[in-house]
Amino acid sequence: MKNLDPQFRSRVFHWAHEMVKTTGKSFAVCLAKSWALYRLRKRMANETVKIAFEKVDGSLRIAYATLKDTVDKVKGTGKPNYKTLPYFDTRAQGFRSFKLENFVTAY
Repeated sequence: MKNLDPQFRSRVFHWAHEMVKTTGKSFAVCLAKSWALYRLRKRMANETVKIAFEKVDGSLRIAYATLKDTVDKVKGTGKPNYKTLPYFDTRAQGFRSFKLENFVTAY
C-alpha cells in the first residue's frame, strides 16, 4: 500500500517533539503516541472513527471523527499545526480539534 503523505515521518516526529515539550515525558513514549495518532489520522481518511480524548476540564469526550470527503469544507491557511489534530465531527457537523497529548484511544 502506497503512502499518500510523502512526509509522514516528519509529521510524526514533529508531533512527538511537541508532546515532549508540553508534557515532559520521554521521547520514546511520545513517539509511540505519535505513531498511534498517525494510524488514527490514516483511518479517519477512509472511515468514521469513534475516538476518546481528555477535554481541558478533565472530562472524557467521545466523538465520531472523520476526514473523508471533507476537502470542500476546509478553511484556513494550510499551515501545519503540530500541537493539535483536527477532525470533522459527524454529530456536530463541524470541524473540531484536540491536543495531541490528550488523546486516549480510538475504538
